[in-house]
Amino acid sequence: MTKVKTAIFPVGGLGTRFLPATKSLPKEMMPIANKPLIQYAFEEAKDAGVEKFIFITGRNKNAIANHFDHAYELESKLDEKSKIEELNKVVGWMPKAGQIAFVRQQKPLGLGHAIWCARNFIEPNEPFIVVLADELLMPNPDLPSQLVQMIAKYEQSESHSCIIGVDEVEVDAVKNYGIIKPQNDSLKPTQKIIDMVEKPNIDEAPSNLAINGRYILNPKIFDFLEKFQIGSGGEIQLTDALNKMCKDSPFYYVKNTQKRFDCGSVLGYLEANISFALNDTKIGNEFRKIINKHL
Repeated sequence: MTKVKTAIFPVGGLGTRFLPATKSLPKEMMPIANKPLIQYAFEEAKDAGVEKFIFITGRNKNAIANHFDHAYELESKLDEKSKIEELNKVVGWMPKAGQIAFVRQQKPLGLGHAIWCARNFIEPNEPFIVVLADELLMPNPDLPSQLVQMIAKYEQSESHSCIIGVDEVEVDAVKNYGIIKPQNDSLKPTQKIIDMVEKPNIDEAPSNLAINGRYILNPKIFDFLEKFQIGSGGEIQLTDALNKMCKDSPFYYVKNTQKRFDCGSVLGYLEANISFALNDTKIGNEFRKIINKHL
């Protein structure tokens, strides 16, 4: 069985919910505490064993590429002043040369189109991960990450099975997500998927299990995406292609056990900043005092 060693990060969206901040700053570069969203996603994939990282970008996204490159003047100054901790924050996490690629989506036509743009970078039988950076998961040192659990499920399942990461959401929030229908009504930690729908109405949702931006897919998905079917929001939706593919190919879900933040919304982003700051060993106590001033 081919190991899962490749991850795709779709980062070409316009980030309109964060305007005017995202007029010139990519949404994925907005910080949670002192680290940008995209770095959390990258480190999550790297810690799960990923070795090849593909970023699907768009116009005005050069800041992402720069973040994954050396900043020689900054590094030199930090080195001169023996600021080892700061220097490690700049370069200690970076990928090796040749592990990373950037592909221009050219037009923001939806998540499905972004994944299709990576087709020539994926080998014919190569499984790959998709990670959406704005679906932020807080690491738990006592539990394996959702990606690690998904890879384990992939390795144990039927040949070439696709694995979807899901999380329970409130019933009135199903309209904001891709929602899956499990084989059985009981919400087990993992089981087979028989249907899925993008942003359904509350009365049409097959469950409250929302896709939370983590996927393990195989290249068959490109055959469905290249049809360029327009779906919800006038975009080419990945969920629509997955739904058609799951009728003939086995799909399973792995339920999230980490604390999750929807950083695609302003409130979710603010909540993530508060939670990560409170859990920071260096600033958590002082930040809690600041929060208490405003209660």
